Amino acid sequence: MTLPVTAFVAAVCALLLLFTAIDTVRHRLRVKAAFGDGDGDARLISASRSHGNLAEHAPIVIILLGLLETARANHLALMIIGAIFLLGRVAHIVGLYMSMGEKPPKPREFGVAATWIVMLVLGGWTLWILAATNL
Repeated sequence: MTLPVTAFVAAVCALLLLFTAIDTVRHRLRVKAAFGDGDGDARLISASRSHGNLAEHAPIVIILLGLLETARANHLALMIIGAIFLLGRVAHIVGLYMSMGEKPPKPREFGVAATWIVMLVLGGWTLWILAATNL
């Protein structure tokens, strides 16, 4: 396979998206809500946001990984960054299902931080390669 890191991250994200979609539908059926949040049902909101948040962040990370792999960026570094992203996404999903206190649960905080750091690194790395190869 030409882009093994990208393929692995995309495949795991697809499975996570399927899991969170099924769970969202399960909660929609439980509260009989075809649309919306089921009048503020906390479990439906958590399920829906865990799915939506992954769907919002995964595409750009997968695209950037693919672009960097195509540019022959360091394979080990891409594997580590991909792993951090996947761990962050799983932590975020777990954190969204935990009960909320005064502040978000630690897994959710880790998931957000890991995702943003990965996006910053991949975006910066892509821009760096663009600048270095096109000057």
